Amino acid sequence: PEAPGEATIHTNRGDIKVALDPDKTPCTVNSFLHLAGQGFYDNTSCHRLVNSGLFVLQCGDPSGTGLQGPGYQYADELIDNDPRLTNCSEQQTVNGLATVCTYPAGTVAMANAGPDTNGSQFFLVYQDSPLPAEYAVFGRMSAGGLSVVRKIAAGGLDTNGIAPKTSVQITGVQ
Repeated sequence: PEAPGEATIHTNRGDIKVALDPDKTPCTVNSFLHLAGQGFYDNTSCHRLVNSGLFVLQCGDPSGTGLQGPGYQYADELIDNDPRLTNCSEQQTVNGLATVCTYPAGTVAMANAGPDTNGSQFFLVYQDSPLPAEYAVFGRMSAGGLSVVRKIAAGGLDTNGIAPKTSVQITGVQ
């Protein structure tokens, strides 16, 4: 990895530079950089593209299925009233109240399967997206990185309607 505050996700579709935020999310940034340094993300695919309602590209699963991770999980690093999220409001959900916020285009956050289940999967927000305030925001894409992700998204979905139509492979993270 470059410096503690930045990383470049190299893909077969272009480089995605990310400014990391170790002051707000030290465990998340350290885990991401540790996995990157071990080559965990090398030759993995971005397995999920959402282009309706939410606008994210999800990566970080070595199996490419969205079901695997690094073999460990760690606690959420959520910030009450996170200034990086906007338009937050309480909304009724199946299990009670949830705060839903706008994750701005350029946001890099950890994907999870519920509270304290962070691992290796992360998502790149390429257009403002409403999501529960339940994902650790650990970085921000550069304008060039955001452009790469938007081009991937513009290509549409594969025939299964889950992955990007044009395969996206992470060749390494520095």
